[in-house]
Amino acid sequence: MSDDGRHDHRVSPGGVAGAVAGAVLGGAAAAGAVGAGRARNRILRQRARLSEEEKAHPSKLGMLPPGRESSVAADDGVRLSVEEVDPVTPGAKAELTVVLVHGFALDRKCWHFQRRMLSELTEPAVRTVLYDQRRHGRSGQASARSCTIAQLGADLDAILRSVVPEGPIVLVGHSMGGMTIMALAERNPKLFKERVAGVALVCTSAGDVMAGGLKQAVLSHRNPTVNVLGRVAHWQPAFADRVRRAAGNVIWAFVQGLSFGDRSTDPALVNLVDQTIASTPLDALTSFANTLSTHNRRAALAGLSQCEVLVAGGTLDRMIPYEHSELIAAEMPHAELLPLEGAGHMAMLEQPGEFDAALLELLRRCTHRTQVLRRLRPGRAASADRPRRGLRRPRRRA
Repeated sequence: MSDDGRHDHRVSPGGVAGAVAGAVLGGAAAAGAVGAGRARNRILRQRARLSEEEKAHPSKLGMLPPGRESSVAADDGVRLSVEEVDPVTPGAKAELTVVLVHGFALDRKCWHFQRRMLSELTEPAVRTVLYDQRRHGRSGQASARSCTIAQLGADLDAILRSVVPEGPIVLVGHSMGGMTIMALAERNPKLFKERVAGVALVCTSAGDVMAGGLKQAVLSHRNPTVNVLGRVAHWQPAFADRVRRAAGNVIWAFVQGLSFGDRSTDPALVNLVDQTIASTPLDALTSFANTLSTHNRRAALAGLSQCEVLVAGGTLDRMIPYEHSELIAAEMPHAELLPLEGAGHMAMLEQPGEFDAALLELLRRCTHRTQVLRRLRPGRAASADRPRRGLRRPRRRA
């Protein structure tokens, strides 16, 4: 928070990339500081217990209910791993397709609670599409030059053409996934006028990610740490991975502290995020650094004016502070703004009950909207549409 009491809207200069960078480059030294005393013992106990539980009962976090897996070729040929989950209720016919778009250094398993909730819906029944961004999860490798948010928007466009060729769509994006949706709106505004009924933007930013005059922003290709990381990961991947594994407890502590607002969050959820970051190639993390630091798509938000919009953010988000959600909502007065009090960057994992309730309400508004538009003649659709809901202002915090 700034000295005048307002929320500081600058993104924490490290974010996930900074956490990984610090752990990899300063593993031994950081271990002495971060892992000292009670904190070190607590982390060791938690990780040991989780390891034993994993051996006895392999985790299914983010994998249930099972879906149909396939691959979609991006416009440049990169293979994108996709999964489709139908309603689990027998006979339920999907009225909408919900596409979940994950963020930086994660994969589709981060939508653990939403995947299950969406599959069980009956009013409305929905089909869910999840996928892994390029160089993340089960998707294929790609050149560093192609690791841009603009390309991620093109990838999402390719997925929609392939597995969602018709019917109304609701797009839900977390962090870099929200930026991906903005890039798609910039690339294909017609889609948002004709088929995208709703959008949910979670813990994301429309721009000024590196605001504040930092001389050497961590999420930038100009930062020497990022350059060193990229070179080490490219030329000595085995060495980089060994150092990364040696710093495992340090990285776990960073993930817990930076990704979650509440230290008492279920360690299994922290482990889920930690494992997805650990499985993302180190050079992939550094390859996306520049596109995150230069992202600015505030103008693209105008393309969402025909959609129902939910903007949600964790009020204790240390990576993309909550004020970024407020700034996005201010650009779209028709949007619904949801402050998730006390949640961090992984708000949809940390507070699934409140977020899922807001997402369900969004889906119901989208269903109503599409039903109305189907009944009306095209010339009357815009004027007869029901009034928009107003912006919900966040509660003031002391």
